[in-house]
Amino acid sequence: MAENKEDLVAEEEKSKEAEVVVEASESARPEQEIVVVPEEKEAEAVKETKKEDKKDKKEDKKKKKDKKEKKGGLGKKIKETGSELKKVTWPTFGQVMKKTGVVLVVVAIFTVVLFGMDTLLGFLFGLLVPGTGA
Repeated sequence: MAENKEDLVAEEEKSKEAEVVVEASESARPEQEIVVVPEEKEAEAVKETKKEDKKDKKEDKKKKKDKKEKKGGLGKKIKETGSELKKVTWPTFGQVMKKTGVVLVVVAIFTVVLFGMDTLLGFLFGLLVPGTGA
């Protein structure tokens, strides 16, 4: 058993030193061996971790920005609303009265038109169906 453990340890050390990848080409060429040195693996791993770190930092910045925007709550909203209301161009009393009059006239016209249509349709319905209607 001791020999088996030693053999396993030796094999692991060899595999750590270099990894052999065998690639078969599509043509009739013999197989090619590509040796990947552990240092290259480590460099690739370092690059990947740096990329992940950059992504994490960007996400952290977004989260912090979102938290800053959420801070302030109701008080902040009230202040913002007040500052927006100061920018509004308010109509004069005369303009308000004119526009209110226009609205009342349009409502009155529609009331008369709808009342007339209702009366006419009720009369026609009474002619079509005896015993009902006005």
